Amino acid sequence: MILPVLQYPDPRLTLKAQAVSEITPKIRTLAADMAETMYARDGVGLAAPQVGESLRLVVMDMTGPDERSDLRVLINPLIVLSGEEVEAEEGCLSVCDYSAKVARREFARVEALDLDGHHQVFDAQGRMAVCVQHECDHLDGVLFIDRLSRLKRGMLDRRLQKKKI
Repeated sequence: MILPVLQYPDPRLTLKAQAVSEITPKIRTLAADMAETMYARDGVGLAAPQVGESLRLVVMDMTGPDERSDLRVLINPLIVLSGEEVEAEEGCLSVCDYSAKVARREFARVEALDLDGHHQVFDAQGRMAVCVQHECDHLDGVLFIDRLSRLKRGMLDRRLQKKKI
């Protein structure tokens, strides 16, 4: 089922998500619905808080857009960052029609549970490292626009305010 995606400035996007305590059928269904939602919107990642569920759950798939073949479900992910900061263009399903360059670390070691409760560890670099950092930020109530300079953020907020009028 395709889920509605919360849009900035919804205050639920600023809340820190709770750990998943048990992998239940509800968690499995949520992960499947999140993946379907992400694919329907041509995204590469989606965090549970973006669909109104304050849980530490992320889905990602860096393949595509024509073929999607590497769905990753990360439950209670932890990341360790390394390398230099690099700037990359980011967008977000919760901040429609806006993208900006954001500085992120170039490498991330990811530890998480999968839907079977198995511990997984993998190294991410490049676009995948950016995506992991972006989605894990959502779990802590941080949007990519929170990482923009005060000037760029002010311009975005004014633009969004004009859209509401």
